[in-house]
Amino acid sequence: MARRIKVETNKLEDFVTDVLQKHGMTATDALVTAEVMVSADKRGIESHGVARLKRYVDGIKSGIIRLDAKIETIVETPVTLLVDGGGHMGQVVAFRTMKRCIEKARKNFVCLATVRNSNHYGIAGYYTQMALDEGMIGISLTNSAPLVVPTFARDAVIGTNPISFGVPAGMEMDFLLDMATSTVPRGKLEVAARKGEDIPETWATDEAGHPTTDAKRVLDNLAVRAGGGLLPVGGVGMLHGGHKGYGLGVLVDILSGVLSDGAVGLDVYGKKGQPAEVAHFLGVINPDGFAGEDAIRKKMDYYAKMLKRSALANGEERVFVAGEKEYENAEANDQYLTIQDKVFEILNGIGNEFNIILEEVE
Repeated sequence: MARRIKVETNKLEDFVTDVLQKHGMTATDALVTAEVMVSADKRGIESHGVARLKRYVDGIKSGIIRLDAKIETIVETPVTLLVDGGGHMGQVVAFRTMKRCIEKARKNFVCLATVRNSNHYGIAGYYTQMALDEGMIGISLTNSAPLVVPTFARDAVIGTNPISFGVPAGMEMDFLLDMATSTVPRGKLEVAARKGEDIPETWATDEAGHPTTDAKRVLDNLAVRAGGGLLPVGGVGMLHGGHKGYGLGVLVDILSGVLSDGAVGLDVYGKKGQPAEVAHFLGVINPDGFAGEDAIRKKMDYYAKMLKRSALANGEERVFVAGEKEYENAEANDQYLTIQDKVFEILNGIGNEFNIILEEVE
């Protein structure tokens, strides 16, 4: 039976940073990437946490991730950016771009940036949080490998294409939406496959386009594009709104890939052995260009309390506002967190090459 391994949060971040440096990343870039990954685990989003380290290391070794790439600004105005990542690490490209967006929004009240030729950038909410930390509103979108089946289709064409949007609050926790436009991200299937657990029929379809509970079957089919894939938010067909999730996924592709003249749909991860050409869309809104930070924080507090004071459905204990669960998880996991034993073994397998060891806390 799978078990959880307890580790020190700071040491886990140090471990990932050291491994990435040994594979050629600068100390600064390695630290940023490690922070993004461990942030996901702290928030309880294991699908995008340190379990992805092997994928990134393999990408560096194969040349899909190009650490020597130049991150170039193609177009710049006072309120916009078009950035070409050159195939560099997605976390690095997105972090640098978001920092510039924050600087521009501080001066000009808003900045929107679109990025092409990047790679997987981890959790979308990390970059939204960067804006929140500066008292601003953040937007973070990205396209991804074709994993999601359009409504009424059989084959996966679009990505899980997450949307993150954050607004600062006052006494309440900041509003931080971070959601895939698929019912779940692929990482949740990977977690289920590692545990040998069935998935709900609303998550994915098999090669014939029929709902399935077999996570490994879906992942195997996706690996060779044999048909089937994840379902958009709302599930199969239109009865439960699957076409709405499909539409949101396409919207992310448009803002990320079309606006940047980058890759969309099947073109993302479309060339084997070549950079993934992932595209992002990042934005920052300065509240002082509208009602002002203080007024917006107070209004967000008022609204959050209104939502949470809603009469509860029978058997339920609490109404949440987006981000609350993740903030509470992060606080609980600030010093220690647990990871799956298989992930622990994989991490140490990677570290052993350089005599870097992640220790279990007894």
